[in-house]
Amino acid sequence: MKQNMIKVPSKVNSALNLDVMPGHFATSHSHINYYVDMTSIKSRLSEATAAAKIIAQQYSSSTQVDTIICMDGCEVIGAYMAEQLTLHGIMSINSDSTINVVTPEIHSNGQLIFRDNLQPMVKGKNIILLLASATTGKTIQRSLECIQYYGGIVQGISAIFSASNKVEGFEVYSIFHVEDLMNYQTYDPMKCPFCKEGQKLDAIVNGYGYSKI
Repeated sequence: MKQNMIKVPSKVNSALNLDVMPGHFATSHSHINYYVDMTSIKSRLSEATAAAKIIAQQYSSSTQVDTIICMDGCEVIGAYMAEQLTLHGIMSINSDSTINVVTPEIHSNGQLIFRDNLQPMVKGKNIILLLASATTGKTIQRSLECIQYYGGIVQGISAIFSASNKVEGFEVYSIFHVEDLMNYQTYDPMKCPFCKEGQKLDAIVNGYGYSKI
């Protein structure tokens, strides 16, 4: 699959690229015609730092942040984002603050939970939700339900890539947008045109990566 990879440069920072593969892929909620691979952005120092700087700019001068909740393996970006937000600066309202970076546990039934030791970092705190990707918005909805259940105050939602501009009334700020990919499509699994044509799935994908079939 790697031989079909296409690099899509960020419009904000040309050194930051999104790796994209065309094909027929299944997420937990939909079928899509592009797999967006964010492994290097989430794991490589230079790219994770660049992504964190872009996202932090959205909040540094306007949003009080106590906790960044990371989904899809975005903890490295979340840590650098917290560092950027707490840098001393005349426009930063979080300068010299302490920002928590946490991830909910996924229970065996798929429910998101925070153990007792992490709940004080959520309850009554100003929260930024950070995800790798948002295609249908279902992961965001599930995350928001979890944060609100534990008493967190959602102040913003950010993703590396998003096909959704707004979920549950919240704007989704992303580095890469669906417009950056040529003819990106997401389908209900029961209405997928690839499936109707008998085209096999190339892989099962999620925010962590892909598994070839």
